[in-house]
Amino acid sequence: MMLDFRSPNALQRRIKHLASTAPMAWLLSKTLRHLDRAVALLSGGRTTATTLLTGLPVIELTTTGAKSGQQRTTPLIAGVDGDKLILFATNFGGSKAPAWSYNLRAHPVVTVTYRGRSATYRSREATPEEKERYWPLADALYAGYAAYRRRAAHREIPVFVLERMES
Repeated sequence: MMLDFRSPNALQRRIKHLASTAPMAWLLSKTLRHLDRAVALLSGGRTTATTLLTGLPVIELTTTGAKSGQQRTTPLIAGVDGDKLILFATNFGGSKAPAWSYNLRAHPVVTVTYRGRSATYRSREATPEEKERYWPLADALYAGYAAYRRRAAHREIPVFVLERMES
C-alpha cells in the first residue's frame, strides 16, 4: 500500500505549525479523530480533515481492543519506510501512550485503510536502532513530533513498525 501525498501548501504548513503548540495539541487530541471520521465518511474514505488541513498522510488503523476485544478504528499519521508503515505513539505529547498502542501490543494483526483500500498488517515495536532511524523520518513528516517528544519526555514514546501480510 503506497501512501501518496502532495507537499503541503503555505496554509497547510501554517496549520501544521499551530497544531504542534501545546494548547492546539490539547484541542486536537479531543476533537480531531471525530473530524477525521466525519470527513472520511463524507468523502467515501478518500480524505480526512487532517489531510485537508495539513497535507499529512492519514491512515485508518483498525485494532482489536486489548481489554474489550472490540474492533477500534483510529485515524493516524503514518510514516513510510519502503513497504513498511511507521506509527509514532506520541498521543499529542500527552502523559500516557494512546490506547491504540496498547491494542497493538495485545493484538498485533491489524487492518490499515488508506483512501478506501484496506490491507492486513502485523505490527511490532521498533527496535532501539529502528527508533533512532525513524525519529528523523517523523520530524521530516511533521515537525510537531519534536514538540510532542519534549512534552512527553517523562515517558518512552512507542514506535511501531507495520509489515504487510500476504492475503
